Amino acid sequence: MKLLRYGAHGAEKPGMVDANGIIRDLSGHIKDFAGEGLSDATFSKLRVLDPSSLPLVEASNRIGACVGSVGKFICVGLNYADHAIESGMVLPEEPVIFFKATSSIMGPNDDIEIPRNSVKTDWEVELGVVIGKETKYVEKADALDYVAGYCVVNDLSERDFQLHRSGQWVKGKSADTFGPIGPWLVTRDEVPNPQNLAMYLEVNRHRYQDGSTKTMHFDVATIVSHLSQFMSLQPGDVISTGTPPGVGMGQKPETYLKSGDIVVLEIEGLGRQCQLVGVSK
Repeated sequence: MKLLRYGAHGAEKPGMVDANGIIRDLSGHIKDFAGEGLSDATFSKLRVLDPSSLPLVEASNRIGACVGSVGKFICVGLNYADHAIESGMVLPEEPVIFFKATSSIMGPNDDIEIPRNSVKTDWEVELGVVIGKETKYVEKADALDYVAGYCVVNDLSERDFQLHRSGQWVKGKSADTFGPIGPWLVTRDEVPNPQNLAMYLEVNRHRYQDGSTKTMHFDVATIVSHLSQFMSLQPGDVISTGTPPGVGMGQKPETYLKSGDIVVLEIEGLGRQCQLVGVSK
């Protein structure tokens, strides 16, 4: 299933995309895609519904982040060998973990705001993993059973804040609008192999990133299992699994987002995002 949330920011309703690409309202059957709304039991109930019997949703509606009430927004750094090279960093022996503030989360087509004093706002197309049930000390062989589904994430980053303002990377990762998620949460049964998904990102129609999840250094199962050794994961936690090469920091000369730019990114089977870049108010 392709599940989504639509409507005004903070008042999103749940929906699904039918076989014809039309959005159908699910608010009569589920409150939100958050917490227990991401469980296997909930998804089983939704699968038996006839989409044609559900109310139509006008295409003009805003699409929100595909997950509500995200508890943790966890990211994996340097998870593609060629991206590590372009960043001038060595591939890690185990996953590099950092967090984004959940206040950075926005809809897939909402405007990006360049934060005040930014000089290096950058882009990163990433595979997002949404946890569906509590996960603690899980073995790699079982890890994907705890995944509700997958989505597109743009892990926007301010490189000067991230690398030169002291402390952890979170400073450069957490500005408002720096976490577009969606458009859809695609349930795991429709993504039998998350390690073979093509992905790209363009700025002003120039393709900067063109990669595949098959070149990830640590695969999804390894990441979920690894994280669960250090913290429990709850339904609705989002894990952003790293980016292929082609970020602005890796260009020669370095290239960063500016007001008026249009960013388009997509992952095979998971949908497309499109964002207009502006300046923070």
